[in-house]
Amino acid sequence: MRPGISAFFPAYNDAGTIASMVILVDMTLRRLSDDYEIIVVNDGSKDHTADILTELERSYPRLRVIHHPSNRGYGGALQTGLASASKELIFYTDGDAQYDVRELEKLLPLITDNVDWVNGYKISRSDPVHRKLIGKIYCWGVKLFFGLKVRDVDCDFRLIRRSAYRRVRLQSTSGTICVEMMRRFQDAGLTFAECPVHHFHRAYGKSQFFNFPRLFKTFADLMSLWWRLVVKRERGITAEESTEF
Repeated sequence: MRPGISAFFPAYNDAGTIASMVILVDMTLRRLSDDYEIIVVNDGSKDHTADILTELERSYPRLRVIHHPSNRGYGGALQTGLASASKELIFYTDGDAQYDVRELEKLLPLITDNVDWVNGYKISRSDPVHRKLIGKIYCWGVKLFFGLKVRDVDCDFRLIRRSAYRRVRLQSTSGTICVEMMRRFQDAGLTFAECPVHHFHRAYGKSQFFNFPRLFKTFADLMSLWWRLVVKRERGITAEESTEF
């Protein structure tokens, strides 16, 4: 039997792209599953994202929109989406359309009985030169200091078993939640596979990450996370953990 799939997008000021994301993922999921849902977490957007999602809900019965009254940050939006997913598998990517949701079809065959999550990695990064440089430094530093084994820590295109997500306890509300998630998955003994995916130029809006105040906050958040997870070896496995761990 084909597994049930929850697909969700965190969205912040993505009025120009979120409709196409919902339409494409609905078309994709029809081919892949008989039991699926689409969730969009509108993280306090200030543009027309909320209005567009209200219209989409009228046409797509499998779409559920969750509105944050104010912006809670990328980690906050991700936590809402993960906690709201109800199907066996959870897929997520960003609402800015820099990834092609149809490539979920490439990830699905890789999540076999002995694989708990599939992490995408960018075939080639389609960003300005300065963002590519900062991205490389970020990925290198995070992999080194957190001991992460994945190839691309900065690729938000993932398919996760819901049972695996429920094994860990996430706390981050910023963009560092992805680092926390992968480190906690490793600490819990969860297994992963990797898959190459395409990355595209941003067609609408601007990145919320690449500005100096945000970069400074991200660095501070990473240092705090590193202290908790690597130095203090904080335990982040829930009470639902298997006895084999």
